[in-house]
Amino acid sequence: METVSENRAFGGVQGVYKHHSHSCHCDMTFGLFLPEEARDGPVPLLWYLSGLTCTHENAMVKAGAQQWAAEQGIAIVFPDTSPRGEGVADDEAYDLGQGAGFYVNATQKPWAPHFNMWDYIAEDLPSFLQEEFPIDMSRQSICGHSMGGHGALTLAMALPGRFRSVSAFAPIANPTAAEWGRKQLRAYLGDDEAAWAAHDSSVLMRDKGFDGPLLIDVGSDDQFIDLLRPEALAGAITERRQPATFRLQKGYDHSYFFVSTFMEDHVAFHAEALYAD
Repeated sequence: METVSENRAFGGVQGVYKHHSHSCHCDMTFGLFLPEEARDGPVPLLWYLSGLTCTHENAMVKAGAQQWAAEQGIAIVFPDTSPRGEGVADDEAYDLGQGAGFYVNATQKPWAPHFNMWDYIAEDLPSFLQEEFPIDMSRQSICGHSMGGHGALTLAMALPGRFRSVSAFAPIANPTAAEWGRKQLRAYLGDDEAAWAAHDSSVLMRDKGFDGPLLIDVGSDDQFIDLLRPEALAGAITERRQPATFRLQKGYDHSYFFVSTFMEDHVAFHAEALYAD
């Protein structure tokens, strides 16, 4: 592991680290905030998955999460959104390739050798964190924004028992039926649309649901709301009668101004689940 940086923040430490990923077959960078309590022993962990075009740095710098995590005594990890580096496939479009991993394991060329972000988040990075840092991996929750909200919801529903709670800011909620989704799922997974369903939170909500608390915030003035399709997820939650809090926040858009406004709510929401007996 390479320590890129470590900075004192709210009594804890905000670090940036680089390691070799066995699933993505390249070096990956992530941010990790450890609260002051981590000096005395393992602390609960909140995952924050970022959206299209982001790196580990966007939420780490813009979301204001460290203040609330420090108050609650929980760690937050900020993974990158895709593999990067020499020899890693990319595309000229902003919504495919590097910065747009979509939290799937690619099966198609040229993406398959490196674009295994599902395994990276589900297996590779958790194992590394457990080995290197004072984190209680029996107490994990997950949240994300936009493409990261898609990833958080699909991982939480597909890995029952892993996460105690899940939340999302403006998630890509129905990618099998939207431009943000169909393009990427076809590129990464191929033309068989049956393989896409495992990465659609609206489909998973109808089929599996989530055994735990769920919080979703979407801005009513989100400029991408037609691509996000939150109404599909809201409908699936209603059909399943899934306990959930789904909030349409008046006047807010898709930006980190929106995310940072409601970050305190989300961290407190997860802390309640993480510290529940």
